[in-house]
Amino acid sequence: QVRLVESGGGLVQPGESLRLSCVASGISVQFRNMYWYRQAPGKERDLVAHIASGGQTNYADSVKGRFTISSDNAKNTVYLQMNSLKPEDTAVYYCRSPSGNYWGQGTQVTVSS
Repeated sequence: QVRLVESGGGLVQPGESLRLSCVASGISVQFRNMYWYRQAPGKERDLVAHIASGGQTNYADSVKGRFTISSDNAKNTVYLQMNSLKPEDTAVYYCRSPSGNYWGQGTQVTVSS
C-alpha cells in the first residue's frame, strides 16, 4: 500500500521559513519524479515544485529563489524548504507521485502577521 504523509505546516509570520516533509511508503522516491502542489481557498491546485528521479528541479515562477525541493533517499522523504514566506503562500500543500497518481493528505501553511 502506497502512502504519502506530509508534515511541517503551521502558522508563521511573513518573512519566516518552514520546511515541509513528505514521507513515502510503498514506493521509493529515489526512482520517481515527485511533486509539491498547493491549493489556496477558492483556487485550483497548482504545481509548486518538482524533483525528477535524476535530481533535476523545477519551480513555479512565484516561488523561484525562495523555495527549494530536495529528497533524502535513505529516509524516503521529499522536502520543501520555504523561505521568505509571503501571505500569498498560504495554502494546503500536497505531495504527489504522478506515477500511480498518489497524493498525500496535505499540510496547512498559513502566513499571516
